[in-house]
Amino acid sequence: MTTPHDIDVLVAGAGPTGSTLAADLLRRGLRVRVVNKAPHAFEGSRAKGVQPRTQEVLEDFGVLHEALAEGGPYPLAGLHLGPVTAPWKMQQRSKPTPDVPYPNILLLPQHRTDAVLHRLVERLGLAIEYGVALEAFEQDADGVTTTLSTGERVRSTYLVGADGGASAVRIATGLGFVGETDDSDKTLIIDCAIDGLSRDRWHMWPRASAGACPLPHSDQFQVMIRLKPGDTPDVDHAALAGKFHELTGLKLRDITWTSVFRPNVRLVEHYRQGRVFLAGDAAHVHTPAGAQGLNTGVQDAYNLAWKLGQAIAGAPDSLLDSYEAERLPIAAGVLGKSSELYANLSQGRVGGLKRGDEERQLGLTYHGGPLAPADAPATKTLQVGDRAPDAPCTARGTRRLFDIYRGPHFTLLAFGPAATAALPQLPWPAQGAELRRYAVRSGRGIDSGHITDDTGQLADIYGVECDALVLIRPDGYVGAIVTTDWTASFATATATFTPR
Repeated sequence: MTTPHDIDVLVAGAGPTGSTLAADLLRRGLRVRVVNKAPHAFEGSRAKGVQPRTQEVLEDFGVLHEALAEGGPYPLAGLHLGPVTAPWKMQQRSKPTPDVPYPNILLLPQHRTDAVLHRLVERLGLAIEYGVALEAFEQDADGVTTTLSTGERVRSTYLVGADGGASAVRIATGLGFVGETDDSDKTLIIDCAIDGLSRDRWHMWPRASAGACPLPHSDQFQVMIRLKPGDTPDVDHAALAGKFHELTGLKLRDITWTSVFRPNVRLVEHYRQGRVFLAGDAAHVHTPAGAQGLNTGVQDAYNLAWKLGQAIAGAPDSLLDSYEAERLPIAAGVLGKSSELYANLSQGRVGGLKRGDEERQLGLTYHGGPLAPADAPATKTLQVGDRAPDAPCTARGTRRLFDIYRGPHFTLLAFGPAATAALPQLPWPAQGAELRRYAVRSGRGIDSGHITDDTGQLADIYGVECDALVLIRPDGYVGAIVTTDWTASFATATATFTPR
């Protein structure tokens, strides 16, 4: 006899990862609770860089405009070398293109990213439960029973630990957290105002191992002071002000948040244990270099949410195994890149400040993974598992593909007369995420169920040169490409992630 489930998914942790997961699950109509050990939302600027790929996730949720309104572009660096302040470009600012509408990193303090996502979760009808910790859990073949610090026992189909580097969920699983923490290397992080310092530069004092980045739409800076080996951090506000004045000759005031950072580079050995999953810092922790940690966590959640929804609707359990198979290699690669950047900074190399295409996370692919076989059909520009790019087009109410992709559904594009003829006949289950079907045609005019590629850029960007079906997953990656034997090939390609 199975125990009834109170909810579908219990999420531990209400940071960017947990909030992203909750929002995506809620828009799928699932029963969700989010508990957070801290008594209130995070209040600091800590992870302040939102990468282009994460901006695309926020656009899918319909909240990117809020993030853009509360954030801003990264300023030029200003290197203070004695009496001289030398301007220096950390990263190239790129212009939007038809396939990449958001090419540049967004400067947005973490507490504002949290606030954008928390407002979304609230609009979707859920109140985050602050001051509630996960004490223990037991899982069986049918679900997970979790004991909360309130004494309540919650029965859920799945449990997700998005509760940070000291994750109670991960610790309870006993999974190894492989890596190292350098206790001898400490950096003070301070949110504060600074008298007499311009706000058009990310100020850096290389000889003092200090920096101050202006936070948008405020008088605050995020200050970072790297301590010498053996120094004991003193987070008393007067001591911090004195330390900064000693290093730079400037006065800081009105401190609102402080933290002591230590390089902590770790990766969990598995992302899944039965019905329990780990995401974000609970699964991987990074150095701050390159603004990768928050972004990787958000994309963990974006990958996992639709798979949980499909599994609850009846898709094969193996779909949930693909979460680790797709995301763990990504995290391992990102850890290596952020560690490389941090090592360069540690050795005083200016190259450690440089940011490029790799950090934008637009080129990350799941090609070769369990949902994207290496021998799957491809177009001239895309393989199964690649990010599905934006492109100009005309359809009812929109002029771009990303508007068509927005939402928790799958999207199927048919190119050419044979694929278009097959489009209505393709099987799709009534359970789980909806499939929206569109025939892509050239020329002009707007009809229901059609996308007009009136500029020819859509076909060029997607590299389609013959009849083809291109399926886009709910997380914006190419889920299948079919070029022949339409019905049978489509059924085979989608069997791994559709309910039976």
